[in-house]
Amino acid sequence: MVNLVLPRLVSFEGAPRRSASVAERNFTALRSAYWLVLLSGFLEPVLYLFSIGVGVGALVGDLPLPGGQVVSYAAFVAPAMLASSAMSGALAETTFNFFGKMKYMKLYDGVIATPVQPFEIALGELGWAMIRGALYSAAFLVLMVAMDLTSAGRALAAFPAAVLVGFAFGALGMTVSTLMRSWQDFDLMGSAQFTLFLFSGTFVPAEAYPAVLRWLVEVTPLYRSVHLIRGICVGASGWSWLLDVAYLVALTAGMLAIASRRMSRLLYK
Repeated sequence: MVNLVLPRLVSFEGAPRRSASVAERNFTALRSAYWLVLLSGFLEPVLYLFSIGVGVGALVGDLPLPGGQVVSYAAFVAPAMLASSAMSGALAETTFNFFGKMKYMKLYDGVIATPVQPFEIALGELGWAMIRGALYSAAFLVLMVAMDLTSAGRALAAFPAAVLVGFAFGALGMTVSTLMRSWQDFDLMGSAQFTLFLFSGTFVPAEAYPAVLRWLVEVTPLYRSVHLIRGICVGASGWSWLLDVAYLVALTAGMLAIASRRMSRLLYK
């Protein structure tokens, strides 16, 4: 009698090692041109910071925050650029690159022939995406300290928050990728990402919007990310930080679970 053993969705036995091997494979395959990719991704938020944060900020002047702090417009925009950079870096790895490897390169079809499971692939790809996001965040925080937009101590505290943002959007990106049918779907994702970038308290406080729109803004993941990092960088305090962290942790866990299940269905069909 033959026992049919179905592949397990999640197994933590040796999972960290196998997940690390997925990230290591990506590094080995891309290391020759990866620094150029990193540089291009880092420059975009820097250009926004100087063009809008500094340029437009010269016209806007200081900006009062809901907590009572008064900060320069550049100091207001910079944490939002940091959150947006963490989002963009994570999404770039877990959408376009991940989709290509899964659907067209058929890379993961070969990977699952080894002991590596779909959940471990998802975890490894998420870890690889976070290498990119962490490098963006660290470099941007150094720039913020150099421009006196935050202190070194606050920058150190903001770094793990930015990493958490990257994890959340990386997991979200993988889930979205498993639902995409073709490259044309990336046009929709790009529009959604740009909408988040514009309407997440990035350039104006959420309080400036009408009540209904403000509610929609405040439930988006990028707003919670901006709110968390801005609070750390400009010194705001309050229990709302815990809400931001809980939101992002829940988003990471939920999207990672969905992505691994979707991958299991697609790879074992």
